[in-house]
Amino acid sequence: MRTATITEAKNRLSALLDQVRAGETVVIVDRGLPIARLEPIAAHRDQSGRLLRLERAGLLGFSSAPPPLDLLRERAPGLPPGVSATETLIDERRSAR
Repeated sequence: MRTATITEAKNRLSALLDQVRAGETVVIVDRGLPIARLEPIAAHRDQSGRLLRLERAGLLGFSSAPPPLDLLRERAPGLPPGVSATETLIDERRSAR
């Protein structure tokens, strides 16, 4: 997290906003006391900035298209009655070795 004085924030606002766009949080201080915070709006959904880092690394992409509605209407597959999800997962992990 970066800090900036009021004077620095006034003189370098565009540069500070560029840092915020890149996912950084900037705390504005007055005589060493924090008085304001500049942060990306997306930070409220993803406090760690993890999604932004993954996108920058090319490991994640955000789609501008809406999700296919038929996919949203499908029911998730379930397990037959009496079958434990935990045991099924453990069995799958053991068989993958």
